[in-house]
Amino acid sequence: MRVDGLLFDKDGTLFDFGATWNSWAAGMIRDFADGDAEMAARIAAELDFDLPSEKFLPESVVIAGTNREAAEAVARAVPGQDVEEMELRLMHAAADAPLAPAVALAPFLDGLAGLGLRLGVMTNDTEYAARAHLGEAGVAEKFHFIAGFDSGFGAKPAPGPLLAFADAVQIDPARVAMVGDSTHDLIAGRAAGMQTIAVLTGVAGADELAPFADVVFPDIGHIAGWLAE
Repeated sequence: MRVDGLLFDKDGTLFDFGATWNSWAAGMIRDFADGDAEMAARIAAELDFDLPSEKFLPESVVIAGTNREAAEAVARAVPGQDVEEMELRLMHAAADAPLAPAVALAPFLDGLAGLGLRLGVMTNDTEYAARAHLGEAGVAEKFHFIAGFDSGFGAKPAPGPLLAFADAVQIDPARVAMVGDSTHDLIAGRAAGMQTIAVLTGVAGADELAPFADVVFPDIGHIAGWLAE
């Protein structure tokens, strides 16, 4: 096969980004604003979120950034807000977000495991939220490696956390494919010397992702066929 391991981003890759996060974010913004429409507008502007349509804009830091960056953005719009407290609030709230898997994850991952592949998740979300989401989806135990930006390996687009996966499962990085929906994922993959697979279940389009990807698929369900080509 083309690879011996697959490392997945979480949001926009394993889970459809818009279906999971758009309505959740709209509700959180209104909760933070506590009925203040002007404050809600300021928070939305800091997050590059369009409140009327309840959608993140493609340039939003939330799409590929860390939980800390999201907390800093909200804190800029809420007077007197402590960033650390906001970070914790977002982490716990995000763990309860409604999940919309991009494909039926359990059979998909079982199929990959049946091919002998080592599987991992590296997200710029927190490890806490990653484990909560994967556990809620019933697939946490199917991964050999789960890391967030706060797991001690760094955050994408730096290659460090990707190389930590390769080291953990003892695979040459060149035999790993990084699977993601953002340029952060793909740039990190290239920097780590990995193959790169882009999927379109996030916000970015094919034109944006293609320059950094070896292949672009509508969703992760197309990977199995590619492996055997």
